[in-house]
Amino acid sequence: MASLIQKIARQARKTFKNCASPPIGENSKVFLENQAKLRNLLHEIRAEDLNIAPRKLDPSPISVPHNPPVTYMHICETGAFSMGVFLLKGGSSIPLHDHPEMNGMLKVLYGKVSISCFDKLDNPSDAASEVQFNPPVLPYQKDALRRSILRSVGEYTEHSGPCILTPKKDNLHQINAVDGPAAFLDILAPPYDQDDGRDCHYYKVLQNGDEKLEAGEQKEMWLLEIPQPSDFWCGAEPYPGPQVTL
Repeated sequence: MASLIQKIARQARKTFKNCASPPIGENSKVFLENQAKLRNLLHEIRAEDLNIAPRKLDPSPISVPHNPPVTYMHICETGAFSMGVFLLKGGSSIPLHDHPEMNGMLKVLYGKVSISCFDKLDNPSDAASEVQFNPPVLPYQKDALRRSILRSVGEYTEHSGPCILTPKKDNLHQINAVDGPAAFLDILAPPYDQDDGRDCHYYKVLQNGDEKLEAGEQKEMWLLEIPQPSDFWCGAEPYPGPQVTL
């Protein structure tokens, strides 16, 4: 009998098989039906299904290159999607970043994470000049400003359903480990590919995004595109779970 992660991989391939040839038809009946099947499978997955034991709080300091704040277990990759597990040490985070023209699904395996999701908006002419940033934005940074909507801030555990992003909705997000280490299964479709215009970009919030949102409330704010933060890097470790073949 196929393992649960094998079933997830097969359903991901079926769901996102036309992902590399946009438009994917995000609102098409077939896509939504396949996405729902994939979401249901992801809801079932647990750390033990991948032979991953929840980590304990590691008191040793983050250091280069031996003790990164985040590590990644690669499971599989095709032209349609990639899948793996991110493991976050207690107190660490994956900084605010985007997924250009990509779909994604994130399912927590253990621990708790807080996810802040943003959408990019079109920048109206000279809109940034009307905003008083603190500290002020320097002239050379003007072209790196991005107008956005903070759509949601929520906490996820292994009992939560998956967090879903699309090319237009919740495409930017920051993931923080809450109250200790955490891990999540991650599916991106299609995978990052710098040569095909799908490179990862990092952002800094210029207006306060920490306040709690009321149900249905959205908050407009500005982001500044920045280099990868110096205190974030991702190490690698072997995937110990059932083999996936496609």
